[in-house]
Amino acid sequence: MSRIHVVEPATATPEQKALLDAIHGQLGMVPNFLKVFANSTTALQAFLGLYGIANGGSLDPLDRERIALALAQQNGCQYCVSAHTAIGRKTGLSAEEIAAARAGTSDDDTSAAILKFARSLMDKRGEVSALELTELRAAGVDEAQVVEIITHVGMNFLTNILGKASLVEIDFPSVKLELPTAA
Repeated sequence: MSRIHVVEPATATPEQKALLDAIHGQLGMVPNFLKVFANSTTALQAFLGLYGIANGGSLDPLDRERIALALAQQNGCQYCVSAHTAIGRKTGLSAEEIAAARAGTSDDDTSAAILKFARSLMDKRGEVSALELTELRAAGVDEAQVVEIITHVGMNFLTNILGKASLVEIDFPSVKLELPTAA
């Protein structure tokens, strides 16, 4: 059971219902984490706006999903790992690519560099080195994409902490969260 109220369309305010109906119209469903977001229509609108704009950038959709998978795994959010495994499959990632992304890597050199940088951003709270940026650029990532990677890291961290704080019920096929064991 979610620790933060899940807004259902039947009991939503008119403003909440309008947003949830719009999401349903686009996705054919309303994921539970968006129903948690709906407690604050301002927060939901902000997230949807950022998400819509960020997904219109030049970063490859597969790399956006790889980032989401890598960070969900890194941050220990089972809801997000489950959601992005389903979304990643729909976007075109194979089971092997999903597993690699969760481990923070890819067979594609550019994608591997993107994931390494994204995970470093999370680990270092943004304080990445000039060398890390140089390595990312050497992998073929331009300045717009660097900023988009940072945007996606921030956006995914937001959803990861919402998923973990709320313990929202997983409404995608559940994927086991494999946390590293302590040595």
